[in-house]
Amino acid sequence: MTKKIHISWQDFHAHTKLLCQKIKESGSYNKIVAVSRGGLIPAGIVAYELDIRNNEAINFSSYDNQEQRRPDSAIEISGNLGEVDEQTLIIDDLADSGRTFKILRQFYPKAKFVSVYAKERGALNTDIYAVDMPDEWIVFPWDVE
Repeated sequence: MTKKIHISWQDFHAHTKLLCQKIKESGSYNKIVAVSRGGLIPAGIVAYELDIRNNEAINFSSYDNQEQRRPDSAIEISGNLGEVDEQTLIIDDLADSGRTFKILRQFYPKAKFVSVYAKERGALNTDIYAVDMPDEWIVFPWDVE
């Protein structure tokens, strides 16, 4: 993965609104859990678009400071989410390998897992996503290069 795909704020917002439309078509939801950090921004947009006021965040750290993947046994997950059921959306910005959702689904099997973007492998663990992405490095508008 040497090529980078830069996503503009305008495209990100339009793609997140497309995600909202797909979420609306799939059912009714009353709670959002943002996967911190990448899911915080799309979760905010979805919360406003779908008028969902019950919002939480979960910290999921699968990379160390050198951006190396941690083994599953070393992943840090924290958050006080309360009840997570079939009316709960767990939101991230990108389903890359699918690892984040695969691990979180073990803890929250009833939730609906959604992301704005999904690569081929990540899509397998994502219930709803807006845009297919190639297996390239994705640079979001908030990323500092």
